Amino acid sequence: MTEDAYSSTSRRAAQETPGWAVGFILFAAVMMIMVGVFQALQGLIAIFENEFYVPTRNYLFQFDATTWGWTHLLLGLLVAFAGYGLLSGKTWARTVAIFLAVLSAIANFAFIPYYPFWSLLIIALDVFVIWAIAAHGGGLRDPV
Repeated sequence: MTEDAYSSTSRRAAQETPGWAVGFILFAAVMMIMVGVFQALQGLIAIFENEFYVPTRNYLFQFDATTWGWTHLLLGLLVAFAGYGLLSGKTWARTVAIFLAVLSAIANFAFIPYYPFWSLLIIALDVFVIWAIAAHGGGLRDPV
């Protein structure tokens, strides 16, 4: 009986997540919430101040600024909620977070002619979030 108790304790100790991995996931979750809020603000600016973003000429993805505004607002809210789910340690949130970070990076890539610095900053944060979740997200699984 004592051997079984000892072996389950040692298995549990071997499965504990290192602190640095938890730190990366925590940082990725907070970054997702921040990126979502930033993207939602970017969308609100495009919705309410239509002339704030001026696109370059002859660009393939020429949408109205209001269309981009609604896209960024909805995507930003989804990214922020996925970051909150990731912060709470939900298993489903890892997959959703990676998917939404990829979608956010693609949307900001298409938005580069409207606001290049901001779009590249959001893309860089999305890439870091994807790396942190993919590399270290398995350590935060829900207990079975």
